[in-house]
Amino acid sequence: MTAITTRGATARRTPPPPTPRERAKRRRDARSAWTLLAPALVILGVMVGYPAVLMVIQSFTDYTVKNKVQGTAPNFVGLDNYVGLFTQSDFPAVLVRSLALMVVLTALIVVIGVLVALLMTRLTRPWRVLVSVGLLLAWAMPPLTATVVWGWIFDTEYGVVNWLLNTVTASGEWSNHSWLLDPLSFALVLTIIVVWQGIPFVAFTTFAGLGQVPAEVLEASSLDGATGWSRFRLVVFPYLRSILTVVLVLQIIWNLRIFTQVYALQSRGGIAADTNVLGTYLFRQGVGEFGETAAIGVFMVILLLILSWGYVRTTLREEEL
Repeated sequence: MTAITTRGATARRTPPPPTPRERAKRRRDARSAWTLLAPALVILGVMVGYPAVLMVIQSFTDYTVKNKVQGTAPNFVGLDNYVGLFTQSDFPAVLVRSLALMVVLTALIVVIGVLVALLMTRLTRPWRVLVSVGLLLAWAMPPLTATVVWGWIFDTEYGVVNWLLNTVTASGEWSNHSWLLDPLSFALVLTIIVVWQGIPFVAFTTFAGLGQVPAEVLEASSLDGATGWSRFRLVVFPYLRSILTVVLVLQIIWNLRIFTQVYALQSRGGIAADTNVLGTYLFRQGVGEFGETAAIGVFMVILLLILSWGYVRTTLREEEL
């Protein structure tokens, strides 16, 4: 009797096959959707797909400006360009420097940005508006302009930092001190510039996410005796996990692709060979060596995909659920 009942329930749960009218409606909906998506797909294919495929193809050739001028086909060299990157150039040192800088920048930007967002929830409205305006000014400033301003602050002869250090130490040891010649102090100045401009995005995004945390949940945790750190870790963080994951992935990508700030500081006195990151190294690669530069570009894309794969996998899993 139980088996008969189970089979009957299963049979009742099985949806009936679609009627011809329903199948026709689904086909019309699919055609309408593809029609609406077609312009965007064409633009995406032309602007992204074609250059990406061309870059991958060129990375396996010795394509140079000579081939472009003479109209001759390049030679297929296989993996020679990729092998040469790690055996016949300073690319490994640049890669390690870029990854280390990315880790430091991302950690500082995310941690300080979250702390600023938490601080904004405790401020009164006038102070919150004042802090928001300050963050917007830093965020809205173009990277090149910000680098020029900070470059003058750390200038060798007229910099405010050198003057302040001389005043505090009551000596002239910091006169004509160059902050950009030494790779470590160059990295310090670069970190200040990038972190200063990266904090506002994290702060505003996290502050918006904090508004999703129910006030009654926070009040209940306070009544239960939870400390500030426990309340953030066990109550607030679960609501912010998806937001902070997106912020973290974006910061990793952006900080691994920095170019303007590094190039501008190098132009003000930094030694390019000791301070290059992936972006400036790719830019300064041999002029017209399209095959080698394409190999660097492909490697950077693969590296970024690997670093962001965790977020992509989580997003796909959530969509399936």
